[in-house]
Formats: sequence, C-alpha cells, structure tokens
Amino acid sequence: MNCPRIDVDLRKIRHNTQTIVGRLNARGIRVTAVTKAASGHPAIARAMLDGGAAGLAEARLSNVKRLRHAGVTCPITLIRTPMLSQVDDVVQVCEASYNTEMAVISALAAAAVRHNTVHGIILMVEMGDLREGILPHDLGDMAQRAVDMPGVALKGIGANFACLSGNAPTAAKMQALSILVNEVEGQCGPFIETVSGGNSANLPWALGGRATGRINDLRIGEAILLGVDPITGDQIDGMYRDAFTLVAEVIETDAKSVPPLIGQADPAVAKIRLVPDTSETMRLIFAIGHQDTDATGLTMPPGYTFVGATSDHLVIATQDPTLCVGSEMRFQMNYSALMRAMAAPDIQIRTRNARPWPSPRTAKSPSNHLALV
Repeated sequence: MNCPRIDVDLRKIRHNTQTIVGRLNARGIRVTAVTKAASGHPAIARAMLDGGAAGLAEARLSNVKRLRHAGVTCPITLIRTPMLSQVDDVVQVCEASYNTEMAVISALAAAAVRHNTVHGIILMVEMGDLREGILPHDLGDMAQRAVDMPGVALKGIGANFACLSGNAPTAAKMQALSILVNEVEGQCGPFIETVSGGNSANLPWALGGRATGRINDLRIGEAILLGVDPITGDQIDGMYRDAFTLVAEVIETDAKSVPPLIGQADPAVAKIRLVPDTSETMRLIFAIGHQDTDATGLTMPPGYTFVGATSDHLVIATQDPTLCVGSEMRFQMNYSALMRAMAAPDIQIRTRNARPWPSPRTAKSPSNHLALV
C-alpha cells in the first residue's frame, strides 16, 4: 500500500459531528463545520454534513471550488476575508463571506450585481484575539453601510477567539458580543440572522450551562476532526481522537552514534569514522519530513521517541527490533500536523466507511441553496 498516506475513518467524523451537533443544538446553537484543515476534502465534508452540520465553512476559495466540483451543494461560507482579486468567484460559489474591510464589501457588492445575485455579509468584530476584526466602536457604521449597499445583504456578525492570542472566550466577552448585536440591530434595522460566536475553543463556554445570549452559530473544525479541546488538547468526552492516522514507511534502520572526525589537523583530507553504537537503541528513518507535515505535532506509538526531522526525513529512536525497511508506522496528528499533511501533494488520502452520495452530475446547483449559516 502506498506511503505516506492518511487513513481517514469517515464513520468517526460523522460520530464526532453528531455528538457536537446534538450538544450544541440543545443550547440553541447550530454547527457550521470547518473543512479547511482537511483541504476541502469532499468525503470529509459530506461526513460532517451527514453528522448534522448546518453548512460548511472554508478559508480558501480553491477548497470551496473543490467541494462544488465534487457536487457539494450545501451553503458554504468563506471565513477568511475575501481577496479583492477573487470577488467574482466568491459570489458565484459562496453564499456568504466573513468581512472586515469596506473596500472588499464594496467589491463583493459590485461583483454580485454583475452576476445577478445577492451575497451575504457577516461582519467580524474584534473581541480580543487581535487577528481579524472590526473594532467594536466602528461596527455600527460598517453595518449601516453594508445594509445600504445593493448586491449584498447583512446576514450576520461573528467573532474569533484563541487563534492568534490563545485566549479562550469568556462569559463576559460572549455577553458583550450579544450586546453589540443588539446595538447594531437598533442602529441599522434588519434582524441579524447569524451570530457566530467563535470556533471549537468556544465549546467549554457553550456547553457550560450559562445563558448563550444571541449566539446561535459556532464554526467547528478541530473538535470534529480530532475530538479534542483546542485550548487544553484534552479529548472531548464521547469523541474519537483517531479519525485521521498518518502512515509512513521506514527507509533505513541502523544503530548510529555521533561521527567524530579523524585527521582534523588537515581538514582537506579529514575522514568520517562511524562509531558503532553499543546500546540496543535503533534509529529508524521514515520517508516523510517538514515538507509533508508538522513533525513536532506527531504522536509516536509507545516505545518510540522523536529524534528529529528534516525536510524529507523523520528520525525516531526505539529499542523495538521488529521494524525493518519497508515497514509502516502509524502516527496520530495534532491540528497543525493534520492541516499540513492534508495539503501535502505527496501524501495520499484513503477514506473508509463512506456513505453513498449523489453523483455530481445529478446534484443540484449551488444557487438552489440560499440558506445562510
């Protein structure tokens, strides 16, 4: 079987999605499943939808196009502010996008008019993560300008937490977001349909029993894909952590120690002498490296220790003599490792436990699905 590869258990992704959806729906919050760490893989997206996600969210337009070409017709929201160079494509394949710049909203509006459609706008407000977001005191004016602009419709307000700063959302900040939404409605008039309070890092708050206010949507990726709390890294109760497994192949197995130099007085003729390692520790080299994944984000099987990695090699130490050249080893990945591995061109993706899905030839056009999440 080809290596390196990622084995994906779609049943576990469906289960994780169903678990999150069930818990959040009981709190009045729907789930928008984020597929960016899976590079918009259609089978993974479909497993999330089968699990009850209300729609999908993506950060890269290329991934959205991949989903559309595979026949995925559900609402897809672009969660990274669109690039000006892509506005025509955005309004054709995405029902809505998250925005922070009026110049971009104006360009989206013009593109939507050209394509005879109306594009949904969700304004991102800065709540302390210090990545993207409109300052709270500017939110009302931005919202009013979007409301007055033909070609776009103000559909929501969102916030982000624990991505750049690492700070988890607090009950006070979530309450402040609800207040901001009420103020925008009072200033601009239209009802705000979607209040997206954040991502997987919001789960402890959302499931903590306190009032959720106006928050009715969360963008969930890591918790579904890996079954963990992004802040602590702990497994979420009732969720699978091993829906994704990275498989790499051994290309060398030897006992080595640091090679000292002989004849150091004459560097021109210096020779390297390998000193045999008298311990029982073996060094395994795998055909995978930094170009393929975040090597520091891999979890080794018991009895194996990470030594280091270069662009194309991963070195692991072990006292297990059973592995030989051509043997495979299975690794679990954190979010960073998963995201890079799924996008690596030399890693194959193998899925199992898929459910039947309509053929792209018979699937409906995205324009038939105008609900926004």
